[in-house]
Amino acid sequence: MSEVSVTKDAAPVANALVALSGVNKHFGALHVLQDIDLTISRGEVVVVIGPSGSGKSTLCRTVNRLETIDSGSITIDGKPLPQEGKELARLRADVGMVFQSFNLFAHKTVLENVMLGQVKVRKADKKAAEEKARTLLDRVGVGAQADKYPAQLSGGQQQRVAIARALAMDPKVMLFDEPTSALDPEMINEVLEVMQQLARDGMTMVVVTHEMGFARSAANRVVFMADGRIVEEAEPEQFFNNPRSDRAKDFLSKILHH
Repeated sequence: MSEVSVTKDAAPVANALVALSGVNKHFGALHVLQDIDLTISRGEVVVVIGPSGSGKSTLCRTVNRLETIDSGSITIDGKPLPQEGKELARLRADVGMVFQSFNLFAHKTVLENVMLGQVKVRKADKKAAEEKARTLLDRVGVGAQADKYPAQLSGGQQQRVAIARALAMDPKVMLFDEPTSALDPEMINEVLEVMQQLARDGMTMVVVTHEMGFARSAANRVVFMADGRIVEEAEPEQFFNNPRSDRAKDFLSKILHH
């Protein structure tokens, strides 16, 4: 790669990894995303919070085209989202996704789950894929579970395998859609710790979550959504200590005083 000199003015745009512009989405009569503009820079951790039904998960799912949009544009690393076919499979490999449910293949071992995408989509050879899978399973703290099947693991372990599986594709950005909401309380921290470490390692992340502690400590920016709109975005310190909108003040007063 040759070095490209960038003028100061162009820097923010050049560094944008994910850019949503004027994005609208309807489910029937429901306008779930309304004129969303959001840019996520390389290495940035953006945490999306807000009341249920505010459009957070839908926003997350449009970025790897699990949901199509009605208008506006979304680009990843400067390229518009592809419509379908091989290009879309490649995009999904570039955009790792971790859901509430772990979506692991029940009939494959943990190791096979983490190898599969590397071999099928990235065309890695089996030996390299296995080495990488084992390294990543160690990294998320479940290396000892490699030969077990998902059903033999706790929810927290399964979710960490799902994170390893997404990382195995060398994604440019990782999307987390409420990754801890289906977990028992004692398992939540083990998953958040892995995510904290990813954030420290410089992974670009978009995280939809109810975990305000994670938002405070790991986010570079908090995006607050309500009724399909981005109402406010700010650094965590600013957002939690001094929210500007009444909507955000109301939301925080309900959740932080319990």
